[in-house]
Amino acid sequence: MIRANNPTLKSWVEVPEGSDFPIQNLPFGIFKTKDSEPRVCSAIGGYVIDLAKVNDLAFFADLKIPRAIFYNQYINDFMALGKDVTRAVRDRLSEILDENETKWNSRDMAEHIFYKMDEVELLIPINIRDYTDFYSSIEHATNVGIMFRDPANALMPNWKHLPVGYHGRASSIVVSGTEIKRPKGQQIPKDSKQPVFGPCKLLDFELEMGFVIGQKTNLGDTVPIQAAEDFIFGMCLFNDWSARDIQKWEYVPLGPFLGKNFASTMSPWIVTMDALEPFRVSGPVQDPPVLPYLEYEGEKNYDIKLAVKIQPDGSEPTVVSESNFKYMYWNMSQQLTHHTVNGCNINVGDMYASGTISGKTPESYGSMLEISWQGTKSVQMADGTERKFLADGDTVVIEGWCEKDGVRIGFGEAVGKVLPADKENLIA
Repeated sequence: MIRANNPTLKSWVEVPEGSDFPIQNLPFGIFKTKDSEPRVCSAIGGYVIDLAKVNDLAFFADLKIPRAIFYNQYINDFMALGKDVTRAVRDRLSEILDENETKWNSRDMAEHIFYKMDEVELLIPINIRDYTDFYSSIEHATNVGIMFRDPANALMPNWKHLPVGYHGRASSIVVSGTEIKRPKGQQIPKDSKQPVFGPCKLLDFELEMGFVIGQKTNLGDTVPIQAAEDFIFGMCLFNDWSARDIQKWEYVPLGPFLGKNFASTMSPWIVTMDALEPFRVSGPVQDPPVLPYLEYEGEKNYDIKLAVKIQPDGSEPTVVSESNFKYMYWNMSQQLTHHTVNGCNINVGDMYASGTISGKTPESYGSMLEISWQGTKSVQMADGTERKFLADGDTVVIEGWCEKDGVRIGFGEAVGKVLPADKENLIA
């Protein structure tokens, strides 16, 4: 067992009941204060743990980690140290935060290493080199296929043979709390043959999860499926905002472009695959059988509960989706192996998103496109208004967590508020 995963561990740091960040989690991120530059951190309860200070105080002395690793704007260099080192750091944190610890005198250093989470700024934790978005929920792909193609042939012929994906835009991935301007672009009005230009009318969220690469490969290398997990450092929540009307007009023949690349929101904490180890589950049966390079052994899916709330400006939030990552037809190992089977190289900090995570029932659909069934149904908000797609002023909140043996491992939130589109077409 990984030491930090022990479900009996308790911390001398107060952790509120229901917190996403017990001693068994210890995710990694980046924070700054009004008086400091960005630094690498972890979290417990309502506190940020300043890992730069923890290292300066010699708690990691035997691990021989260069000081600059933690005085950093991103966790890329930390991830690149390898899982043996990052696992040792997480285990050491669990030791010094353990209520029974007597060796480290960590309580005496508390004022030097802790900040209240609501008093710091959490930054985007990854320098994202490349971003790939998959399309790996069979329920989502089927729903979209029924809406836009022949219901009898909702899935494309290749869908059950390979993890479908596309390369997205890394520069527009933003951290939770960043406001999102409604995008503009071409749309095709109903019963028209000529497009018009203007603000998106069918703005949507997509409930997704992301995983982050912690080790690089060289051009020409392939990551075999047996080794894929060695390259995956951790996971985050992900909202791949979508402009459905822009997307529909431009999608054929090449795929997503302006309908997707205007913004994606990620949560600020990267929860390690080590912390998620206790929550492995079997995935859906893959029928027909996959080709040999995609065959795997063991449990590769994870039981991660997910929820999406829409909060109109000045009102209470309404839960519009409750889903689970375990529904994914294609798992992360298969996605990464397929991504590299042609020799595509990967880099530390690359981001991969799951694609919209939908279940079998309308309550578990992961986008407004499905929830409103292409705008034919309305969703009642707590303030009495209705939604088919997102309105200006709406805040979308995505939450995710695992629970087992009395331990809750959470991801925090991925939050974004929709702002009106710019009135001008050109940047001044």
